[in-house]
Amino acid sequence: MTEGPHGHDSPAGKHHIARPGGAANGPSAPRAPFQPLASSAPPTRPMPMFTPATWTVLVASDRDYFDKMRVIRDLDWSSIEFPADVTEQRIPLAGPQMRIGRRSAARDLEPEIDLAGPSPDPGISRLHALLLARPDGSWAVLDPGSANGTLLNGRRIAAGDVVPLREGDRINLGVWTAITIHRG
Repeated sequence: MTEGPHGHDSPAGKHHIARPGGAANGPSAPRAPFQPLASSAPPTRPMPMFTPATWTVLVASDRDYFDKMRVIRDLDWSSIEFPADVTEQRIPLAGPQMRIGRRSAARDLEPEIDLAGPSPDPGISRLHALLLARPDGSWAVLDPGSANGTLLNGRRIAAGDVVPLREGDRINLGVWTAITIHRG
């Protein structure tokens, strides 16, 4: 017999093998019952399905915005009158993008949110802004470089910037147009 690495006698040339429960080369101690790490069984309740929210926009004429633009832009407004026939239009958002502007047969452009209606806003470009669907089901706005710019909640959007939208956000463009974002 020789002394092993831990001060125990062992037969020469034999190694001790540690076993679960602390016994070496002998009977093992009783083990705890087997516990699975994770259940592979399907859930007992049905999982809720992801249903994307429905987003809409409300397009309207905004008298307060019109009055502010008269002061800020300091243009000859004698030929521009706020429309007498103020109407609102609710449009559902669908697809990968929604173009905002004025239709143009000459340019073969028919925006999904067409502002050429009965009282066209003279400050709207043919392709004024884009609403872009995002992977998470929300939307964003982009001004591709319109002549008169686009405001989101009173702040100008830099051309080319993609800005996420939330419930109740207000986009102002042109001379009097307001677009309010609604979710659900």
